[in-house]
Amino acid sequence: QVRLVESGGGLVQAGGSLRLSCAASGRAAENYFMAWFRQAPGKEREFVASISRSGDLTYYEDSVKARFIISRDNVKNMLYLQMSNLEPEDTAVYYCAARLTDTDDIYTRDNYDAWGQGTQVTVSS
Repeated sequence: QVRLVESGGGLVQAGGSLRLSCAASGRAAENYFMAWFRQAPGKEREFVASISRSGDLTYYEDSVKARFIISRDNVKNMLYLQMSNLEPEDTAVYYCAARLTDTDDIYTRDNYDAWGQGTQVTVSS
C-alpha cells in the first residue's frame, strides 16, 4: 500500500497562487493513478484533478480547469497541484489520492485505494 503525505497549503489572498505537493512512499508509486480531491466545511469531498500513471493524461473539474495544473514526477515519487488565480471558493482541505485500477470513473472517492491526511488551503477575499 502506498503512503501519501501532502504539504504546501496555507493562507493566500484571492488572485494568488499556491503549489501543493504530495510525497508517495511504500509500494511503487509509479503504478498508481493519482488525483487531488478537496473538502470544504460542511460539504462532500469533491474531485479536483487526476493524472495518469505516466503523466501524459490529465483531467480537471470544470471550475479549476483554467487555473490549476496537476503534474507528477515518478523519479521523485511526487505529485503536484499548481493553483493560480485562487478564489475564496477554493478554500478547503486538499487531499492527495491514489488508485491502482484503471477506471473511467475517476471522480468517485471510493475508487481510490489510499489517501493522505490533507492540507488546508484558505483563500481570503
